Amino acid sequence: MIPTPLVNAFLAIVAAVGVTGALASEPPALAIENVAIVDVEHARTSAPQTVIVANGRIAAIGTHAAIPDGAKRIDGRGRFLIPGLVDAHVHLFNNFSKRAPNTWTFPLYVANGVTGVREMAAVPENIATVNAWRASLADGSLVAPHILAAGVVADGKTPAEAAQRVDLAAEAHADFVKVFSGVSVANWHAIIEEAAKRGLPVAGHVPAGVPVLVSAKAGQRTVEHLMQVFEACTPIENAVIDARKDLAGDALNQRIDDDESRVLAAFDARTCERVARELAKTHQVQVPTLVLPWFESQAAHDASTDPRWSYLRPDERTRWQRIAEQLTPEQRAVAARRWDVARRIVITLDRANVPIVAGTDSPMPNVYPGYALHDELERLVDAGLTPAEAVRAATIAPAKLFGIEHEAGTIAIGKRADLVLLDADPLRDVRNTRRIDAVVLDGRWLDRASLDALLEKAAAAAR
Repeated sequence: MIPTPLVNAFLAIVAAVGVTGALASEPPALAIENVAIVDVEHARTSAPQTVIVANGRIAAIGTHAAIPDGAKRIDGRGRFLIPGLVDAHVHLFNNFSKRAPNTWTFPLYVANGVTGVREMAAVPENIATVNAWRASLADGSLVAPHILAAGVVADGKTPAEAAQRVDLAAEAHADFVKVFSGVSVANWHAIIEEAAKRGLPVAGHVPAGVPVLVSAKAGQRTVEHLMQVFEACTPIENAVIDARKDLAGDALNQRIDDDESRVLAAFDARTCERVARELAKTHQVQVPTLVLPWFESQAAHDASTDPRWSYLRPDERTRWQRIAEQLTPEQRAVAARRWDVARRIVITLDRANVPIVAGTDSPMPNVYPGYALHDELERLVDAGLTPAEAVRAATIAPAKLFGIEHEAGTIAIGKRADLVLLDADPLRDVRNTRRIDAVVLDGRWLDRASLDALLEKAAAAAR
């Protein structure tokens, strides 16, 4: 049972950014006629089809699909229909800074065709808020992406305390346990063991003292930001990790920073190919967030000149500016090298059939929620993936990661109606995922004018 004060506080926050009420009431059936359906699994598009949506699900697909009486008819000629996109690494809560949740991001995700996200750093108390968001989306009173999974951070001063944090996550009904780089080796083992007992996946960073293959074989489900994969793709991995095992706190963080240039310089293609083959056997999923080193490697610029700056909540603008001011030319140079090596790692993983899922770490500086997922798809193509593989990383691949491929990730009868109507074929050019004509969110139709209105409300709320 969600406490009434919490629900009231939540409704006050989302009302302030203008994302409630727009979709309330049961939506009419939809008939998207003569549209090319993008088959993300097999990298092909169909001949013109009619897609019927009713009660939030895909009810029929075919050249002669019967259109229900009263259905809203949409002309899909010359357009392309893809599954709703998923950003598998976002932050909706600000527990460290104690700021309000990032509900300002909701309209930005939806307007960019991102109909699902994975929250990466919740605390047990946040799960009630996540459930309130989910309920409000389901009843049509909230315009927001589905929170497909929400993870609670686990660590502690001792292994016993770390295991207890896992228990708290389980009792709060979190979807997974999140670990960070600073978790000690002993605590990480305790988290892995307790999470297995409680039936919770473990995701996040690989702790700095743990080799990535060890994490994969122990059952850590995902790795974010290629943590410890950089080290694994070098002949110096063992020496680097051994030197970190007994460090903690600031000393560990300083050691990781000091190691980075040496690790990047030691990248070895053959070593990486061997590691990729071994990782593929474990089915561990990589969420590389290539946008992070790509943005950090860019020359410094005034972010406030970006037209999307107006969507940021004022406290978020302050945070972005503070972080940007602290980034030195030397750090940008290291980021450029990280971006180059990350691309080489990602194509090596892809060729070895290591599962890759798209995520952005939004809202990090310059990582605009929603928009950044399209940046990530383009960076995956820069790394060597095909447009089809990149789109797959934001559709069927996350659906498989979350175990919901029976109801999401592809366009098929019976699946949830989260769809994006595009003006051009994304399999020819992944940049076409930006050419959004309309979004279907949980069976509800949002045309271009409605999406633009969402963005206008977001900008007004941020002023």
